[in-house]
Amino acid sequence: MLSTTDFRRGLKIEMDGVPYEIVDFLHVKPGKGGAFIRTKLKNMINGRVVENTFRSGEKMVKPDLESKDMQYLYRESEDFVFMDMESYEQMHAGAAQLGEKGGYLKDGMELKMLLYKGQPLDIDLPASVVLQVAETEPGVKGDTVSGATKPAQLETGITVNVPLFVNIGDRIKVDTRSGDYIGRE
Repeated sequence: MLSTTDFRRGLKIEMDGVPYEIVDFLHVKPGKGGAFIRTKLKNMINGRVVENTFRSGEKMVKPDLESKDMQYLYRESEDFVFMDMESYEQMHAGAAQLGEKGGYLKDGMELKMLLYKGQPLDIDLPASVVLQVAETEPGVKGDTVSGATKPAQLETGITVNVPLFVNIGDRIKVDTRSGDYIGRE
């Protein structure tokens, strides 16, 4: 059990059978009456943010979250297929659950997956990944204005702005948190 005194950003709690992550909170102590905590909570299943108020000292349930080492295997229509590294069981995660993170997955990539009651919620990607440029316009010689970029589609389907000297087939390093080009490999 968690108390409202344990609240901090990033803490995960369960309300009405749904896991939430605390995005923001404010401890309010009015002149009259008991103290309370205003919170912004992110639903970890559908991503919606809700506001809720708790009385000071109120008890909350800690959600049944589990972090597992997984390996990304392949994409099957709208689902991403992962394999548990311990039991070798396969698990499907929908594109809607992973959001933009799905664009950085390469076959065979090892990562941590957050599970709630055995169902996938989220994945922890490495800070950067190396991907191959599948499609981009050729850089024109002499077109070297400092800092100029062009869009490039990578092997996984995501589009990243890259410098003009990057060509099709180049392997580039991309920041998974911001989606920015870091450098060539």
